[in-house]
Amino acid sequence: MNVPRSAETRRPRKRTAAPAAGPPPSRELQELGCLYEVTRALVAAADLKAALREVMEILAARMGMSRGTVTIVNPRTGALEIEVAHGLSAEARRRGRYRIGEGITGQVVATGKPLVVPRISEEPRFLNRTRSRGDLHRKDISFLCVPIQAGRETIGALSVDRLFDGTVSFEEDLRLLTIISGLVAQTVSRLQAINAEREQLLSENLTLRRALEEKYGLDNLVGKSSRMVEVFEMIHRVAGSTATVLLRGESGTGKSMAARAIHFNSPRKDRPFVTVSCSALPETLIESELFGHERGAFTGATARKPGRFEQAEGGTIFLDEIGELPHNVQVKLLHVIQEREFQRLGGARPIRCDVRIVAATNKNLEEAVAAGQFREDLYYRLNVFPIYLPPLRERRTDILLLAEHFLAQFARENEKAIHRISSPAIDLLVQYHWPGNVRELQNCMERAVLVCDEDVIRARHLPPTLQTAASAPGSGRRAPSLADAVAAFEKELIEEALKESRGNQTRAAALLDTSLRIINYKIHKYGIDPSRFKNPA
Repeated sequence: MNVPRSAETRRPRKRTAAPAAGPPPSRELQELGCLYEVTRALVAAADLKAALREVMEILAARMGMSRGTVTIVNPRTGALEIEVAHGLSAEARRRGRYRIGEGITGQVVATGKPLVVPRISEEPRFLNRTRSRGDLHRKDISFLCVPIQAGRETIGALSVDRLFDGTVSFEEDLRLLTIISGLVAQTVSRLQAINAEREQLLSENLTLRRALEEKYGLDNLVGKSSRMVEVFEMIHRVAGSTATVLLRGESGTGKSMAARAIHFNSPRKDRPFVTVSCSALPETLIESELFGHERGAFTGATARKPGRFEQAEGGTIFLDEIGELPHNVQVKLLHVIQEREFQRLGGARPIRCDVRIVAATNKNLEEAVAAGQFREDLYYRLNVFPIYLPPLRERRTDILLLAEHFLAQFARENEKAIHRISSPAIDLLVQYHWPGNVRELQNCMERAVLVCDEDVIRARHLPPTLQTAASAPGSGRRAPSLADAVAAFEKELIEEALKESRGNQTRAAALLDTSLRIINYKIHKYGIDPSRFKNPA
């Protein structure tokens, strides 16, 4: 049995009406929302103009303030120039220039006090140089302008337009604009400090780079022996190329300095120079250090890390003690040299690289290849342009040059007035066999400068290893006795006095506060020839 629908059931349903719009937000809520957005835009700002443009758009959208304009004092010309203007063309911004004190904006900057023009059509001081408002006499526009102050200095002004309707509270508008101008001033100061720090770092970096270029210029490398002249010539020839260089020689011969000289005299001198000590890194970490790793590649790899090859992109990587490289890493290095690409540890994507390789070793790589400790194919890839740095004992004519160079360097660093090295000290330096090469000589001169309290480095200021004949390799002689040490010291004093007096024995005796007779006796005893001091070099 069909039951007829009731009238209520058949009556079409009424649509639920949309809730009536609530009252517009209060002035306080509008200002809070506006300040929140302005603060967020300025706090995250890295580009001042972009941030100011966003602030002007917020004022237009939130508060109905059109043509928001920030005018800044140009420190070079002293004129007021528009930095950012909402809704103005580039031509209008160029026209908007004022002298301080000129017009409403110029007066605000000059006095540091805000101004309100209720109707710009009735204000003769309003210049309208941008000509963006058309015929002022046909429009009821209010103009508000507040200063932008950094400390006690007014650096510009913030201005906006308002449609005049009699309901706008200029006092509330000025209060809001003053708060915003303060935020703008803080942002300007912050970005100026960041830019100043960046410029200082760039300047320091440029100064350091120039100093490095000068320090490692070929003209500044110390050495005049025929062996070193050959080395400098080879560095000069290979520096401008992209060839792989293998520096060979004993420890302390200056391989690291030669590598830097190659880099800083090459077209890559403005790019990175990255040093890797293959012997100082654990075998488990060297692959990660060279090629980098992806997150999760191994236990403890919590983030992606770029390797040294990525850090050296476009520049030079110096692989010191290449003979200590583990066998598995040798394979990857060979691939990098051949293909100019590598993969991070745990990565699947090959990374192209443009890096020049300079390697160094104090090992006999030929013996290492024969013993199976070093890959033969890698050896031939590295040995494109070998440069052998001779030990110091094979370039004795450079010992005095290097000693005087280090003396000047350490005397300057330690603020000591030490001008020369005595003849007996020079003899000791030249006769020593220098197992530690240039590095040992450098350490020796640094110690001598530190212990010296005169203006001359004497034999007693040098390390004990240089002052005993037993220090020579294969020598079985005993250390000098007290009488020998006293005689050596006495001879040194007489030679220094004769050098200062240009061979004049009478004057030398006076310098040593002794008699001419004693000086003559000592000269004959020690076999000193006074004539060789008459024209000292």
